[in-house]
Amino acid sequence: MSFSRQRPLKYALIGFGAIGRRVVETLNGRPGRPAILEGILVRDLKRVASTELPAKVMVNIVDLLVARHPDIIVECAGQEAVSKYGPRILRAGIDLMVVSAGALTRRSTFEELMTAASDGGGRIVVPSGAIGGLDWLAAAKLAGLTDVVYRARKPARIWACSRAENAHLSDLREERMFYRGTVREAAAAYPKNVNVAAAVALATLGFDRTRVELIATPEEGDNCHEVEAVGDAGSMRIKIRGKPDPSNPNTSVITGHSVAQCLLKQSATIVL
Repeated sequence: MSFSRQRPLKYALIGFGAIGRRVVETLNGRPGRPAILEGILVRDLKRVASTELPAKVMVNIVDLLVARHPDIIVECAGQEAVSKYGPRILRAGIDLMVVSAGALTRRSTFEELMTAASDGGGRIVVPSGAIGGLDWLAAAKLAGLTDVVYRARKPARIWACSRAENAHLSDLREERMFYRGTVREAAAAYPKNVNVAAAVALATLGFDRTRVELIATPEEGDNCHEVEAVGDAGSMRIKIRGKPDPSNPNTSVITGHSVAQCLLKQSATIVL
């Protein structure tokens, strides 16, 4: 929850898929224009030529940084966009919101972004995305956490499409856990499906100590996210059933709303 200041936040998007559209729809529906979309960066103008776009579209990151100079740029185009554009954005002193948090599990990308942020003064902002409870987890980390596990349950069809060797999952008859590992290991194996796990790891024990379990279900349905944590402050178990976005079943409807809420917090007077 947030209550905005008078000055609207100026933001830009990298990519304009399901998440980007949801962000714009959500913010444009708020009274008083709390945030203004300054531009959209895409790789290929031809791919959006037939799309009605809510802001100026460009293919050059320099145009976005210099001509529009937003307060924050939201990456919602995949992990490669984080490594390709992130350092330049941060060195320009502009904040970068990383939706594809799995990109941060790559040591080289993480180090380059951290150096760029230190050099330019921009901040790396990671929204909670499809999960909840990160505030409790981050506080519990300060008290002392001993064990954290993240579980993702998705229809077998989604996992089967993510790796060729998972083709056998397409004919599942019962729920099956098919992967266990650390967040860093899971990110290398399933880069498009562990952004939530990466956010949990950042809030808790890090990429090499936070554990991941991936589960395939035979029926179509919601994307389920579960976190269990144990530490000196107590224990927590949270389970969320997120509705898949109709235009991209790999992401949840709530993800775009989470990004929008995170943007509102950047210029809020009261932040919860």
